Amino acid sequence: LHTVCPVLLYFYVFNSFSQQSYLSRFYNLSPSGGVRRRVRSTSAMEEKIREMQHFFGLKETGRLDRNTLDVMREPRCGFPDIENFSFYPGKPKWKNHTITYMIAKYTPDMKREDVEKSFSSAIKMWSDESPLRFIKVNHGKADIVFSFAVGTHGDFFPFDGPRGVLAHAFQPGEGMGGDVHFDEDETWTAGKQGYSLFAVAAHELGHSLGLTHSQDRSAIMYPNYRYQSNTQYSLSKDDALGIQALYGKPTRQEETQAAPQKCDPNFSFDAAVMISDEIVFFKNRFVMTGLDFQSENTTLHLNYSPVQLKCCSSCKRLTELGCACGMSQNAVTWLCVFFPGHKYWVVQRLKMKSQAGSIYEYGFSSRVRQVDAAVHITEYGKTVFFIGEVYYRFDERKRIMDPGFPRLIQTDWPGIPRRVDAAFKLQGSIFILSGTKSYQYDFRKKQVVNVISANSWLGC
Repeated sequence: LHTVCPVLLYFYVFNSFSQQSYLSRFYNLSPSGGVRRRVRSTSAMEEKIREMQHFFGLKETGRLDRNTLDVMREPRCGFPDIENFSFYPGKPKWKNHTITYMIAKYTPDMKREDVEKSFSSAIKMWSDESPLRFIKVNHGKADIVFSFAVGTHGDFFPFDGPRGVLAHAFQPGEGMGGDVHFDEDETWTAGKQGYSLFAVAAHELGHSLGLTHSQDRSAIMYPNYRYQSNTQYSLSKDDALGIQALYGKPTRQEETQAAPQKCDPNFSFDAAVMISDEIVFFKNRFVMTGLDFQSENTTLHLNYSPVQLKCCSSCKRLTELGCACGMSQNAVTWLCVFFPGHKYWVVQRLKMKSQAGSIYEYGFSSRVRQVDAAVHITEYGKTVFFIGEVYYRFDERKRIMDPGFPRLIQTDWPGIPRRVDAAFKLQGSIFILSGTKSYQYDFRKKQVVNVISANSWLGC
């Protein structure tokens, strides 16, 4: 058998197990305690029930009350909760802080670009809070290999069909160590139906990096599957402390990072904005400027010259944290608002201003953790915020969010993918950047009128 100890992500179907089986699987209730006897002492059961109730923050009654049974019925990870020490025994971890990953097999349930976006978003959560750097490779060997399979698939841990086991991962190590397998019998999605690939991958990556479970319900490493984790784009404090205990705090390498390879077929943008007659693109910690125009008949050309952001330490963190920006003309001309995480920063001519605050000032609910993209539509006095698969619309004059939002992107923006990386307005159109594609959307006609490669803007 493989020497690397795997962590299996089992999602528990309550009807398949009795309460005793639940406690045996996740809290080490021993058969010697009377599990197989019809008449037995309840002391061992009560002790394990209290242990389970303590883990989930329930009232420790020692009885299978309604709240306890409700928690037992929730889908969950199959790793035992009694191993709640944040790490595997011996604390295995990757020796090199540069970790390669590969997608060996895709699922037909989702578009390839949505699968890649789900994995990269999950990876980004862990890299943002650690010194780890992840590099996607397409050939050869990789530290972490993502794949989809059914039934027996070569690792001695066969999948069990729909529901039940959703995925499993292996702790850091050689060979199969760190790999993540997803059950192809499940329905994988980037939306509301089926299981969120992003949410499950984020949890599994924690195991691949060396973490076990957390009692914090807001943590990615919380054992029970929660749909709301699909909208959680940053680690909880508990997750961050765990990964930093293994690998240390994030290191800043602004001065040494290589410029983006603009014609890479996998090239994508983090953000884009129109400032006066110039389009400004952002990728990692680099800003690319020089694309200007004079009229609608003018051919657009970009003088590709990526320059690292030199504003200040806070400004350098903008693109690293996954920023979005849009023009806001109610204050100062050529003013851009960035939205890294749950904060916003105001930038004028790429120089950080003192104004900063929380995105919740715009009227977002507490469930929103990060804005993916934003664009200001001058004609309507509105700013549109793209967040996951939905969008919000903010009235700049009234300074309130329009009622009836959020709404689904694919419902109101036909032809636009579920996820938006960046957006800017140019010559009567809104240009949506999603993955490796750029979509020209005529907001008056409400239709996509052209689709090109994202890096076509850079002359590729």
